[in-house]
Amino acid sequence: MDQHDPAKARFLTIQAVRLSGVVMGVLGALVLGGILPLPELAGYIFLALGVFDIFILPIILAKRWRTPE
Repeated sequence: MDQHDPAKARFLTIQAVRLSGVVMGVLGALVLGGILPLPELAGYIFLALGVFDIFILPIILAKRWRTPE
């Protein structure tokens, strides 16, 4: 039984986006903590992208994929 379920694919995509946001946030924290040898600006950028990926992008994707009434 190999049927394509778009709702499952969309759910998994949103979860992958959130997970990538967590990874970006951790990278940003590591840079700002001085553990990764990157400029401080890069840490703030990673942190901002992480917050965007966790909180904003899933909402945008869900609205875009919403079933029309």
